[in-house]
Amino acid sequence: MITESDISLAVPADAVAIAALSRRAIEQGLEWRWTPHRVMNSLADADTNVVVARRGADLLGFAIMSYGEENAHVQLLATQPRCRRQGVGSALLTWLEVTARVAGITSLRLEARSDNAGAAAFYRHHGFEVVDRRNGYYQGVADAVRMSKSLKV
Repeated sequence: MITESDISLAVPADAVAIAALSRRAIEQGLEWRWTPHRVMNSLADADTNVVVARRGADLLGFAIMSYGEENAHVQLLATQPRCRRQGVGSALLTWLEVTARVAGITSLRLEARSDNAGAAAFYRHHGFEVVDRRNGYYQGVADAVRMSKSLKV
């Protein structure tokens, strides 16, 4: 089981592994946009958190979330295929949610490929609701569902 101590802010040395996992787990069939350079830009952005779950040097998963005044956007979340259904994604999402609450964020939002039933079920399990659908959202190749979760108490 993943623990809080297995999650930390990413460092520049993680950029290549994060980008590679994004390419394999999220961006399949699409032009590669979350390259190591773009991940590095996110690491340098004061309004973005890039977090990783790891055991030793083994990257189990990652998440990238950007912050606005009241809303935060989960840009990416992925786990290694061998780590799925083991609590890694849930631990990453919980870390993001706790951090957002501390920052005074009132809602989280995200997009997921509409053909990824597993991702939609995962987010619904964590309290997200579908609020919109976008045809061709992913480079005109794949549709998206937009999801949101209120953090208001």
